[in-house]
Amino acid sequence: MRLSPDDLIFWQHGPVKLNGTIAFTWGLMLALTLGSKLVTRNLTTDLARSRWQNLLEIVVGAIEQQIRDVGLQRPKTYIGFLGTLFLFVAASALCTIVPGYEPPTGSLSTTVALALCVFVAVPVFGIRAQGVGDYLKSYAKPTLVMLPFNIISEVSRTLALAVRLFGNMMSGAMIVAILLTITPFLFPIVMTALGLLTGMVQAYIFFILAAVYIAAATRPSEPGPEKAP
Repeated sequence: MRLSPDDLIFWQHGPVKLNGTIAFTWGLMLALTLGSKLVTRNLTTDLARSRWQNLLEIVVGAIEQQIRDVGLQRPKTYIGFLGTLFLFVAASALCTIVPGYEPPTGSLSTTVALALCVFVAVPVFGIRAQGVGDYLKSYAKPTLVMLPFNIISEVSRTLALAVRLFGNMMSGAMIVAILLTITPFLFPIVMTALGLLTGMVQAYIFFILAAVYIAAATRPSEPGPEKAP
């Protein structure tokens, strides 16, 4: 039993190798890109809409509402980044129903990369909202003594974000694999459904935590609900 798709090697030449994490990650990104292109190619504002457009509007509306509930009153500013994070992690879990597929989020390298994206996005959105000076001053609040602690907190929460997603995804996959090995004819459907549910929950948690971090970085300049467009 593999603990990570990193252990699945498709091709290797010296130190250069193509493992399961890379292959499944790029395959998933290609599928999401083509899927988004197909779904959005015939968008319309008419009442007669396709089922795909209705589904898309429901998903986008739900994501926007979650972003707004976190405290970000301009969800369209952040939905491109946060929505992509959620869809990638969620699709990574949903595709486990495909035979031979292993979720790239079961690799620490993937979850670290996702966490680093959040680590970079937080100051980018913070600086865009507050300006460089005001954003950097936030690290020295409430007093200058807190500067090193705030910096350590910024780095440690990024590490925690990566390890949490990796640990939950890997442990969930291991539990399902062990139970299927012990009782292969009794629990396959139930365990597959449990794995999908776990993946969706982890996608939601990762998305919400990223939104909370961005909200904390931009809140001083965010308008209240009564001023929101």
